[in-house]
Amino acid sequence: MILVVIGIALLVVGVLYLTIAADKLPSFMGHIAHTTGHRAKRGVAGLVLGVLFLVGGGVAMARARR
Repeated sequence: MILVVIGIALLVVGVLYLTIAADKLPSFMGHIAHTTGHRAKRGVAGLVLGVLFLVGGGVAMARARR
């Protein structure tokens, strides 16, 4: 269950990185002043890791139910 929660959190973070400009991000997420670009590498990494954690959590929960 923990893997699923982490996976959902990573998906949310990935979407935030892709949708919010880098100068509007909170400081704990890597705020860059005076730029209008997005943090694409971090966004894609968050999405990929989120999917991997969700798959891992799904596999772990399926094995636990047996």
